[in-house]
This record gives sequence, C-alpha cells and structure tokens, in this order.
Amino acid sequence: MAGIKFLNPDALGKPLGQYSHIARVKASEFLFIAGQVAVDKSGKAIGADDFDAQCVQIFANIEAALTSQGANFANVVAFTTYMVHSQDIPKFMKYRLREFPRLFPNGAYPPNTLLMIDRLVHEAYLIEIETVAAL
Repeated sequence: MAGIKFLNPDALGKPLGQYSHIARVKASEFLFIAGQVAVDKSGKAIGADDFDAQCVQIFANIEAALTSQGANFANVVAFTTYMVHSQDIPKFMKYRLREFPRLFPNGAYPPNTLLMIDRLVHEAYLIEIETVAAL
C-alpha cells in the first residue's frame, strides 16, 4: 500500500473546502484515471441538467476505475475538477460536504484543483473529474 500523507502547512492557510493543499506520496505505482463524466457503463448520459446526479455518477465511475485496479478512495492522491458553470461551485461544495466523509472516512481529503472551462465534450456534461491514485 502506498504511503500517503495529506498536509496543510500553516504557511498556506486553511483549505477553502474538502481538500488538502499537499499530498506527499511514497508509492510503487500510480494510476492516472482519465477525466470522468456522467455516463454509465453503457455510455448513456446521466443527469442532464442535474449537477448532483452527475456528481454521483462521476464518483461511481471513479470508484469503478479504482476497484478494477485493486484500489479504492484511500489510494486517491489528487483530483482535477473541470466545471462549465461557476454557479455550480456551491453545489459541488455541498456534494463534497455530504459525500466525502463517507468516501474518505479518515477526514483527510486529497488535493483538488478546480478549473472553470468553456464546455466539456458534450454540452450536457456540467462537470468532469480526473483522478490520480497511488498503489
């Protein structure tokens, strides 16, 4: 198992949400999981115009990718989140407040970079999340 430490040095101040400023990782392998959007395993789009439903599907996809490689959310060391509407930021924070204590029961959350972009591969997608995990 990878040695993962999440750190929030005083010099950086308190994180603005459910993430840490730094992940220090000692690992033998890394998983780089492509950005996941709200599609099920058949490729059907889930949650058109429903931000929360898209988050649920995306994190289910991330979990499936992790599980397929013998990993879980405890292996995650970083997320990069792409969103198309800045007004969805509070919805994203609400989702994380609700779900991250279950996904990360130790209360240590991976770093997350949040980027606002013009659009994703299909206009129906509101959010995409890329994941890095350590084994």
